[in-house]
Amino acid sequence: MRPLLLLLLALLLGLATGSPAQAQSKYLTKKGFISFFSTSPIEDIEARNQQVAAVLDLGSGQLAFALPITGFVFKRALMQEHFNENYLESEKYPKATFTGQFTGATAATLATPGPHPAQATGDLTIHGVTRRITAPATLELKNGQLLATASFDLAPADYKIEIPLLVRNSIAKVVAVKVVLACDAVK
Repeated sequence: MRPLLLLLLALLLGLATGSPAQAQSKYLTKKGFISFFSTSPIEDIEARNQQVAAVLDLGSGQLAFALPITGFVFKRALMQEHFNENYLESEKYPKATFTGQFTGATAATLATPGPHPAQATGDLTIHGVTRRITAPATLELKNGQLLATASFDLAPADYKIEIPLLVRNSIAKVVAVKVVLACDAVK
């Protein structure tokens, strides 16, 4: 977890430079949420991770998050063990990261109550492989927090995650990913 905190600190320091007025546009969380869901005729698989560290800057549109792979929790311990040891190789690739931009929602548009459509585009790194993705998102300022959500599909094969032949029919070729961040303003 220590490298994750160092990455977050580096991101925060990088985004926190600028004038005091710009500092009001920066938001941070250390307890974001990411889940994925795989459905197949044989079995549905779902995992949740509540250890997502994220930084969003409304002024520049920058977004970055990182999470430990071992933070994913499954309903069955054996699934979690196979996920970490055989598929994601979490000892070799301990974290996933995203760095990019969001468009479509600004500090000015977020002054209007309610969720606002946006789009997140950037580099997602999983299992040592980096790919450019674009995902629909929503942003909302509510009770002093910036709420950000996004959903996208991900193909394990795109990230060189090999599924053994024996269980290949149990895991969908594409999994649905959901990101939910409740970020506090950086003072």
